[in-house]
Amino acid sequence: ILKWTFKNARFTMRNVIIQCLLCASVTFGIWIAVFSIYLHYNHVKKQAKIQEKGNPFIWSLGEKLQSKPDSVHIPRAYNVRVERQSEDEPAEPKLLLRLGENFNYSSPELMHGYSTYGFNPIISKNLGHYRNVPDTRNVMCRKKTYPAKLPTASIIICFHNEEFSALFRTLSSIMTLTSQYILEEIILVDDMSDFDDLKEKLDYHLEIFRGKIKLIRNKKRQGLIRARMTGASHASGDVLVFLDSHCEVNKVWLEPLLNAVAKDPKMVVCPLIDVIDYLSLEYQPSPIVRGAFNWHLEFKWDHVFSYEIEGPEGPTTPIRSPAMPGGIFAISRHYFNEIGQYDKGMNLWGGENLELSLRIWMCGGQLYVIPCSRVGHINRQHMTNHSEVIKAMEYNNLRLVHIWLDEYKEQFFLRRPALKSAAYGNISERVELRKRLGCKSFQWYLDTIFPELEASEIIS
Repeated sequence: ILKWTFKNARFTMRNVIIQCLLCASVTFGIWIAVFSIYLHYNHVKKQAKIQEKGNPFIWSLGEKLQSKPDSVHIPRAYNVRVERQSEDEPAEPKLLLRLGENFNYSSPELMHGYSTYGFNPIISKNLGHYRNVPDTRNVMCRKKTYPAKLPTASIIICFHNEEFSALFRTLSSIMTLTSQYILEEIILVDDMSDFDDLKEKLDYHLEIFRGKIKLIRNKKRQGLIRARMTGASHASGDVLVFLDSHCEVNKVWLEPLLNAVAKDPKMVVCPLIDVIDYLSLEYQPSPIVRGAFNWHLEFKWDHVFSYEIEGPEGPTTPIRSPAMPGGIFAISRHYFNEIGQYDKGMNLWGGENLELSLRIWMCGGQLYVIPCSRVGHINRQHMTNHSEVIKAMEYNNLRLVHIWLDEYKEQFFLRRPALKSAAYGNISERVELRKRLGCKSFQWYLDTIFPELEASEIIS
């Protein structure tokens, strides 16, 4: 009897232990699920708060810096008007800047600043280091959510003699409207600027972003193309995001770009570029467009076919784009290196965006515009050393023509006959790159990606 009782007790004890372990594992699983839901909810709530108010820490420090008495008082040169929304936009008013009637267009300060920077520096200084811009996204974009786990971004901004307030607004808008967990770093490359306010003054103001910004100062002028390659070589994020130094990002601008690259590492993506007027600095929404170019190799914005945005995603659908604008796009860091970065044989800037666009499409990648990502950009209207820039653009375009256009290079030379015998440097390394990547022909690009170019103005 004792032996049987002992066996029964041991059997009962084993059952109790098994039941306890089972209950504990179930309880642990429930707690893990609840905790995951809490973390996701907290992330979404925090993201919404940042979208609505911006980063309060950065904002308060920015206000303190702006209150420093290091600039003269500038009269307000703009007023605010409220513009009615279209039916497919949300009902909140847009605040748009307009020049006042008493604004002095012949002001020596304005004329000097305009010739130096290509836009109105008086308005720029008056706007300060940060401003709220209208949320120009379609209402459907505002309802989209993105994974909590996204690749990290290294944002690369190169500048040469940029207007200080415009540069700092670029940085402040990024720091205020970008979720910090996806922002690995901002890499600033000073391409040997001459202006005093871009030296010690800039260093002082960058202190509020300590830990997030790397500042690299070139000891020799490299030009935008090689300066960007310098910035990329110092990056540690999963995705490289190239911006110009006179931009203002909009709400939830980075998540759509990173999400697209995460789904396909060979997809290069651009935001929709909203226009910041060079004279009034009014932030103006852009329609949904794609990048294109003509046989002169001049970049232009092109209309989007209606069928491309008639699917279930509507106006939030990524748009296939034959070409990218010059300065603003996101690309996997690994893929950027794999396809040969930029052509380092190019000078200053100009043509590099079309060369990279052709290389992406012809060598197995994809290029899309993401309508739910919006970035404002000042379209500068004047450049110093204009002849030097034109010379660089012609040289760069010739490299593009001889590497990528195959027999269609004659279409370019029929329009620019004077360049047929012009020098374009050694392209053997880039020709070899094209062979190594197994790139398709330019005829394939015309047939598959941009048939509208072949149909337009072919000269026989």
